[in-house]
Amino acid sequence: MRWDAQTRAVTVCCGLVGLFSVYSFRLIDLQLVKHEEYAARAAEKHVHRQTIYAKRGMVRDIHDEVLANNLPVETVVGDSSLIREPMAVAEAIANQLEVDPRELASKLSSGTKYVVLKQEVSEARAEEIRANLRAARLKGIRFEPGFRRMYPNGSLLAQVVGFLDHKHDGMMGIERTMQEFLQGTDGFRYIEIDRTGRELVPYRGLEKPAKDGCDVTLTIDLGLQSIIEQELDAACAQYRPQRAIAIMMRPATGEILAMSSRPTFDPNAPGESKPEQQKNGGIVDMVEPGSTFKIVATSAALEEKLVTPNTSIFCENGRFQYAGRVLRDAHPMGVLTVHQILAKSSNIGVAKLALQLGDDKLYGYIRKFGFGEKTGVALTGEIPGLVIPLNRWTKLEITRIPMGQSVAVTPLQLVTAMSIIANGGKLMKPLIVAKITDPDGRPVVTFAPEVIRQVVSVETTKKVVSALKDVVSKQGTAQKAAVKGFKVAGKTGTAQKVDPRGGYYQGRYVTSFVGFMPADDPRFSLLVMLDDPQTEPGEAYGGLVAAPIFARMAERAANYLDLRPTEVEPQVAGSANNPKKESLTAAARD
Repeated sequence: MRWDAQTRAVTVCCGLVGLFSVYSFRLIDLQLVKHEEYAARAAEKHVHRQTIYAKRGMVRDIHDEVLANNLPVETVVGDSSLIREPMAVAEAIANQLEVDPRELASKLSSGTKYVVLKQEVSEARAEEIRANLRAARLKGIRFEPGFRRMYPNGSLLAQVVGFLDHKHDGMMGIERTMQEFLQGTDGFRYIEIDRTGRELVPYRGLEKPAKDGCDVTLTIDLGLQSIIEQELDAACAQYRPQRAIAIMMRPATGEILAMSSRPTFDPNAPGESKPEQQKNGGIVDMVEPGSTFKIVATSAALEEKLVTPNTSIFCENGRFQYAGRVLRDAHPMGVLTVHQILAKSSNIGVAKLALQLGDDKLYGYIRKFGFGEKTGVALTGEIPGLVIPLNRWTKLEITRIPMGQSVAVTPLQLVTAMSIIANGGKLMKPLIVAKITDPDGRPVVTFAPEVIRQVVSVETTKKVVSALKDVVSKQGTAQKAAVKGFKVAGKTGTAQKVDPRGGYYQGRYVTSFVGFMPADDPRFSLLVMLDDPQTEPGEAYGGLVAAPIFARMAERAANYLDLRPTEVEPQVAGSANNPKKESLTAAARD
């Protein structure tokens, strides 16, 4: 019996110990392990969870000039459970909020503890509201800090920088592509207000601080960007084109120094703009390049050693029949050297160079130059252009593609291709983001120039550069692209506009000039393109429209960059400084 009693006592004691152990472990779990979880649940039921907005990173140019910043604002919130006289409160703050007092009073009478009355109220306006409430001894209104994205330069560089939606997410441009770095991580805190409107402290430990976003520095030089945009605006006022585009690049590195497209918009008020104003034409427009594309076939023929610059080609006196169609030059030309074919922009001459190359090699070089694929620039919406697959070529393509027909490119692809000639034959990936830094200025990511491939040899580019320098001479097609004191190399383009219904529009053209300067030591390459400029009949040519715009931009850029003149005398008596019209031959208008 005694043994059974002892056994029962031990069993009961062990049971009690086990039971209390379970309660102890549960208590420890509740009080220590899950304290924050249950405290947060309690807070969510009885208090308000206030977002602590992260500061979005800034966007800057290469010289740290601010392109996108944050303007501190406040959200005005009402707690109707603390408001005894809704109409009195409404009348005290309605003017500053620009809201009907009756509508405001209705919100403040709802009995809800958290009513958003207005967002993005300026700090100055919020302080006026506070003063009015203090003067009237009214309670129940509080303020939550936030920010509004601000673009201090307005429309300058708008299509590159982009803008935000109402959720503070990037919608286009750098704001979208760099969203992961710029946005940061919002924090939160729980707050409880007593009947007097004062904040209580029990939940102040339940908060998570915001992590601010990183700053993004672009390769863009705002000084050069301003020059490009001012001259582009002047060109639009003069020619009223459907679209105008200019892109400046550093050939050696692929860094984009300036990029602009017209029409444009103000990112501070994106809702007031049309979709076509927000498009970055440099990467989303697809056009036939015209004669600027002749650098491809000419470089390829020289690289393959099929010809030399002095090789003579018969240009059929301006009329060449091939594959049942006639190809014409702007005016009849007989025997030209390869050098002259490029300088004088002979369609027939470059077609004969392509025939020597053959379909396979011509197609291969077109792709080597980067056409038919995206450049990979860190901007939204880029398209690859259009290069007809080789298996779909007719017999006619071999004579039309070399002169820039039956192929479609983006303006960025075109200036990148010209930079290949300027930098010794290397295809560089276009670079528009220089670095990303954290809120303390420490580097997070640095972007270095990237060589995609060697397209042609240095020797070949020297031969092409020699011909392109003669393009900008009295004997070439772009004498109006000359800049006093400097050698300029480049190529004109005049392409009939493609009719979406088939064929080409009559009397409507895309005019362009793409070149680099100084020709023998290029500091920048620059493309100017105008879509359907309004000119006098017979004057819608790259040499007459785009070339002078290039010259004005290049001259101002040289002054800005403090470039030392390389020539004692200008190439042509003042085409950049003297806009007087000159009589040009048909060839000099291409």
